[in-house]
Amino acid sequence: MLETVRNEPSHLNIYRRVRQMVLTGDVAPGQPITIQGLVALTEGGVTQVREAIRRLVSEGALQTHDNRRVSVPVLRLPQLDELCFARVALEPDLARRAALRIDETGIVQLEQIDDMLDDAMRQGSVHGYMLHNYRFHNALYAHARTEILQDMVEMLWLRTAPALRVMCGRFGTSNLPDMHRAAIDALRRRDPDAVAEAIRSDILQGMENVRSVLTSGTDN
Repeated sequence: MLETVRNEPSHLNIYRRVRQMVLTGDVAPGQPITIQGLVALTEGGVTQVREAIRRLVSEGALQTHDNRRVSVPVLRLPQLDELCFARVALEPDLARRAALRIDETGIVQLEQIDDMLDDAMRQGSVHGYMLHNYRFHNALYAHARTEILQDMVEMLWLRTAPALRVMCGRFGTSNLPDMHRAAIDALRRRDPDAVAEAIRSDILQGMENVRSVLTSGTDN
């Protein structure tokens, strides 16, 4: 389901909707993106869609080619190494900071998102897994109140998400890494270091699964 935000300028809504397609893996690595296709899907105008594409290209979520074709980038191993390094450097620290600020309401919200994630995994819904996995991390990091760092992490997720979607297609949803419960338990214990370690393990397990898919050359 495409995200719509009320009372937001239409061009921002179009951008968010296309961006969510990338984050949830609804567009595969290497898949061409056409302006007319996005116009039909989002019911937006050509100018709005062009602006969304331009912005997502600047963020690394999409790439342009010499023939003006636009596609989702295909992740290579050296790029995966960089993304893994950057995510492990930033996200556990955001989780630690969040653990120092989050209140009970925030923890309950994370539990609710994690329940939706678990349901998606049981049902074999790759889209649901991708959506709620992103929502969990995003909601947790928001409590760190570090606007610049979280913006950086958002860009890393945009570059990683399509490859994660391929990984989900390879492994299914029943055996995917999920250290969220460990993170929630650590939040309730008020143990910031344990929260950070749970997120670090979650990232590393997922990225290693992506690595195995890239090295096998299988793109399911």
